[in-house]
Amino acid sequence: MKGRPELQQPLQKYVDEGHIAGAAAGVWRDGAVQHACAGWRDIESRLPMERYTIFRIASMTKPITSVAALMLVDEGRMSLSDPISVYAPECSKMRVLRRPDGPLEETGACERPITIEDLLTHRSGFTYADFHRGPISRAYREALGREIDSDLAPDEWIRRLAELPLIGQPGSAMYYGVSTDLLGFLIARIEGASLGALLQRRIFGPLGMKDTGFNVPPEKRNRRASTHGFDDKGRLIKRVMWGSEPAVPERPESLTYESGGAGLWSTVDDYMKFARLFLGDGAIDGVRLLRPETLSLMMSNKLTGFQRANSWLLGQKPFAVGRGFGFGLSVVLESDPSDFMRRGNVGTVSWPGAFGGWWQADPKDQSVFIFLAHNMVDLAQMANGIGLGVWAAIEDFQIAAMALNNQ
Repeated sequence: MKGRPELQQPLQKYVDEGHIAGAAAGVWRDGAVQHACAGWRDIESRLPMERYTIFRIASMTKPITSVAALMLVDEGRMSLSDPISVYAPECSKMRVLRRPDGPLEETGACERPITIEDLLTHRSGFTYADFHRGPISRAYREALGREIDSDLAPDEWIRRLAELPLIGQPGSAMYYGVSTDLLGFLIARIEGASLGALLQRRIFGPLGMKDTGFNVPPEKRNRRASTHGFDDKGRLIKRVMWGSEPAVPERPESLTYESGGAGLWSTVDDYMKFARLFLGDGAIDGVRLLRPETLSLMMSNKLTGFQRANSWLLGQKPFAVGRGFGFGLSVVLESDPSDFMRRGNVGTVSWPGAFGGWWQADPKDQSVFIFLAHNMVDLAQMANGIGLGVWAAIEDFQIAAMALNNQ
């Protein structure tokens, strides 16, 4: 057993029951830090999970890219109301499907331009291929390639995305998808650098996030968590897949695509430094990233009541009751101790990652919780109840962390 027993025990339980290969977690409150680890970062080699294990954090990348974009807003280099066509002329003539599952040729004109705020709130009309069964799903796959490590160069990816029809009118509804990837490429264009270089200069370097990036250097690769998942009978195995697509063990040097929506690697300690931003006024340990009013805007719900009630994500309506969505993250609007995603004070922000990661920052309680695992499960397996144990592990860790804070 490694780490604080109260935090380590819920992790170990799900390792022992075969729901996860391993996990690393941490709690920060009022300057005090507690860690816990359980299981294996590689079940075949029997390499143990450790505090500094490096994970691919999937959609936990999105809040980081969103903060970087808001830093440019603070500097007056772009505005939330700017049409994205100002920075991507390729997107100046977008079309909208008449029906989300309809033929690709049946489209209408956009009623208004897509804005930077639309990208931050996923109300742009862009989506993910896996979330649809109609022709748009295949069109996304054929046009854009892999969702995390596409072989396309950023400019070519933007051009191809702009040729696809939107799933809905800009601003009309929340369609979770590639909006943050596009946002990352746009701020990289403004900066005149790659997204990775931008994030390193503006966020990772200043905050001391030394193990976070789109690539894991050769000298650190022994610290990575391997890809783990399940066979069709639900038995834990080492996989060579990231969810539903083949894994690229090392990013080729020629690969210029950097997914601002899902591509980062990080550690518990690194992400904790970032998450602490949401406890204060936009500065961490004397390093200011955002103006206080910008941070407050990011942490405020932007969805209308209708949009909250009708936003679907993986077959659920996550914002229908008590939760909203700000810029790149969820926010608690009505606290409920019985609800995992509302188990925090009003104003608590969070966002998960599809590979078994999750974080939460509660400004009122001045606490941060981080949970990282590699749990590579595709949507078909999830529909059959396979691989869902990691989310129960996260919830039990959250309950244990809150109990520890209340002692």
